[in-house]
Amino acid sequence: MNEISIPYHLLIPTILSLSLLTFIIIRRKRLFKSLRLKWFWITIGLFCIVYALIVGGATIVDLQYQYELNQFDLDKDGFFSIQESTKEQQVAMNNLISDVGRNFSFIFGLIISGIFSFPLYFIGLWFEKFNEARKEEMK
Repeated sequence: MNEISIPYHLLIPTILSLSLLTFIIIRRKRLFKSLRLKWFWITIGLFCIVYALIVGGATIVDLQYQYELNQFDLDKDGFFSIQESTKEQQVAMNNLISDVGRNFSFIFGLIISGIFSFPLYFIGLWFEKFNEARKEEMK
């Protein structure tokens, strides 16, 4: 088996998501000026966190499966000979190559992150309107 290869289709979206989250954290005073924009950026931040956890976790699992499979390549030639081919090696190979969910997590992550984060925007706006109405009643 070859040395461990980095799954760029998982690593790049993770890095982009963490970069956007870092940008939001650094510029939060400027980005959170108005209520609408405040809840928009909070929603985008939560989206980035959930997305990075999903896709970053898939990246780590992929690297772990590659490492486990490489342990069975005793002569490090990139091929599995008859002596190297065992039941455990076949299980490790299947773990690495037969996981559609991990390989498409960058797409599934978009959907799941949206499901988690976008309702927060509407809940946040409703909560702010509720607080404003309560403040007006107190006056």
